[in-house]
Amino acid sequence: MTTPVWDPAQYLRFADERTRPLRELIARVPALPDPDPHGAVILDIGCGPGNSTAVLRERWPQARITGIDNSAPMLATARTEGEPTADYLLADARAYDPAPARPDLIVSNATLQWIDGHLDLIPRWAAALRPGAAVAFQVPGNFDAPSHTLLADLRRSPRWRDALGADAVRSGVHSPERYLDALAGADCLPDVWETTYRTLLPGPDPVLEWVKGSALRPVLTGLADPADRAAFLAEYGRLLREAYPAGPYGTVFPFRRIFAVGVKR
Repeated sequence: MTTPVWDPAQYLRFADERTRPLRELIARVPALPDPDPHGAVILDIGCGPGNSTAVLRERWPQARITGIDNSAPMLATARTEGEPTADYLLADARAYDPAPARPDLIVSNATLQWIDGHLDLIPRWAAALRPGAAVAFQVPGNFDAPSHTLLADLRRSPRWRDALGADAVRSGVHSPERYLDALAGADCLPDVWETTYRTLLPGPDPVLEWVKGSALRPVLTGLADPADRAAFLAEYGRLLREAYPAGPYGTVFPFRRIFAVGVKR
């Protein structure tokens, strides 16, 4: 998969909509184990521009929070505009070892879908937890929605397959049952559920603007020529307007999310 170059400003155009699932996720996290005198330790893995870290600070104001991300531009925004009181670390989630931090909570907000083999991370993260500590994550479950299938088909089309390839066209998440099994197998008490939001997006081409901040990043990274970018966006935008027609009050964008919380036994 093309490693995306992230645009914090584009991602945060829909900050409230992107943060809502996290708020609903951490609402199901039970009380953390008794922290040490310096406060509970929370890791925000895949913290992006810090909008998720700020939500964690609201819920646990005395915690020692560290945001981990592999994008320097995202971390720069997190340090200044996201949650400036947190610590931040430039690291890849696949290689990062949370055990030395002795976390009371590991959170991952819409990150695991970018990582091949991410089920293998769950037992590693769970092993770092003390009894009663928790791991909580949410991922998009819309890889069979038009926003993604149209993008996959367009990448495979004769015009674009040589420039972009089809290697990034994959389902990035598993069923809720697989996540439940992974947490239970890692000696955690699992709580797994799913929700489909029907978000009303305003303005012209709002679904295109949404995916520019997320699923479209590898394409925008892979197309170095501005003319190619413009042509791809025009073609993809037309397909999205047909799939998600605007109504009198905006464009309805259904978005399925999968949530999981595991408490270490």
